[in-house]
Amino acid sequence: MEENLNAQEELAEQARIRREKLAKITAEGNNPYLKTKYAVTAHSAEVKDNFEAFEGKEISVAGRLMSRRIMGKASFSHIADKDGGLQIYITRQDVGEDTYTAYKKDYDIGDIVGVKGTVFKTQTGEVTVHATHLEMLTKSLLPLPEKHNGLVNVDMKYRLRHIDLIMNSDVRETFNRRAKIIGEIRAYLNEKGFLEADTPILLPIEIGADARPFKTHHNALDLDMYLRIETELYLKRLIVGGFEKVYELGRIFRNEGMDSSHNPEFSTVEVYQAYVDYFEVMDFVEELYKRVALKTCGSLKVPFRGTEIDLSKWERLTMTEAVKKYSGVDFTKVKTDEEAQKLAAEKGVALEKGKDSKGHILAAFFDEFVEDKLIQPTFIYDYPVEISPLAKRKPEDPTMTERFEYFISGMEMGNAFSELNDPIDQRERMTKQAEKKRALGMNAEVDEDFLNALEYGMPPTGGLGFGVDRLVMLLTNSDSIRDVLLFPTMKPKK
Repeated sequence: MEENLNAQEELAEQARIRREKLAKITAEGNNPYLKTKYAVTAHSAEVKDNFEAFEGKEISVAGRLMSRRIMGKASFSHIADKDGGLQIYITRQDVGEDTYTAYKKDYDIGDIVGVKGTVFKTQTGEVTVHATHLEMLTKSLLPLPEKHNGLVNVDMKYRLRHIDLIMNSDVRETFNRRAKIIGEIRAYLNEKGFLEADTPILLPIEIGADARPFKTHHNALDLDMYLRIETELYLKRLIVGGFEKVYELGRIFRNEGMDSSHNPEFSTVEVYQAYVDYFEVMDFVEELYKRVALKTCGSLKVPFRGTEIDLSKWERLTMTEAVKKYSGVDFTKVKTDEEAQKLAAEKGVALEKGKDSKGHILAAFFDEFVEDKLIQPTFIYDYPVEISPLAKRKPEDPTMTERFEYFISGMEMGNAFSELNDPIDQRERMTKQAEKKRALGMNAEVDEDFLNALEYGMPPTGGLGFGVDRLVMLLTNSDSIRDVLLFPTMKPKK
């Protein structure tokens, strides 16, 4: 406690000193906040990677002052820009006595500076800019964390992401790669002829799906509204309307718990294609993941959570096969709900209220015995109809649906169906789902507009939804979803 108070007092003192410096330089007519632009002609990476082309040439660079080594009439500093860092050599002779004195007395670590000078290499071989002009572009009023310890508190890293990005180049690289991953997803889908769509985020009803939404109120309409928990029902309307390939990459909101793979606000891609089934969607997923991995990581073998994940090999198992493989229980021999309930009791599988049918119990066995064993890429397909309200039934077994999920490192990465396009069956399933939700004391409505659209006729369609954030976790070897969200949801601190 005493150590924390001392640290706070020291921080306050450093902030006070910096404000005094700002007042001084402002009084001298050099208010740094009045600067409106600076003509940057080069960045650190291009200078260092192409030294021969830049050697001896004059350039202008800008960035955050990260170090100062003052040695009488000459000094060295490092600045950080968008690409990394670059050393600056500053002498009193070249920048002038007034500027050099200000650099020593008024500049602080964290200030944003502009530097003009010529490129050379020091005796140690470090690419450096020999400054002929130096100016402060922004004064930093709060000190950065101590260089060697950095921002090590995990909670503070997420709360103060701006500081985390300043201090940790690996964090910046994670988000650079995230942007590349999203770009490659879009490029792949666009090349395949998919139309990118934007569907509503605010919805007028709370649908009967399992996920719980966030609720808000529209003042002008005096109407309660809900943030979307998926983009599926609107995208399917587009298939009804005649588009054959559509997708949306956007934010989803679910008012649920948080852990290493869940955040209430997250990004998904949903893809729908007319005239294909779920097996063709499996092929699509494999091709997409391989493409994105090669383009952003340079390999189909990527490290994740201490294991090398091989994206060149994907296992395919039905849910029933997977449960038999990992639990020893063969659900093809289970004929009734009562038999399934007895098996669950014998194996110690807990059942949720109202979810004690054979299909629900098969899914519970999967959760208990299988999911965490699926380390290498695995498709699990043919799901019970009870847990798949939007998937088409299997013609040869109407208790099952043409649905799959795929898993990597024990984590569900995506979900897909041969989409249900029978409006009568769809109404029955949506009604039952809403009734069960209302029985638990929750609000739930049937989306009549969607059912009306379905009655006009939707062609056979394959659909896919997957989490962008979890894919980024995989391809950046990040253990938590918070590591790949710039600003994860956090409980406010007083």
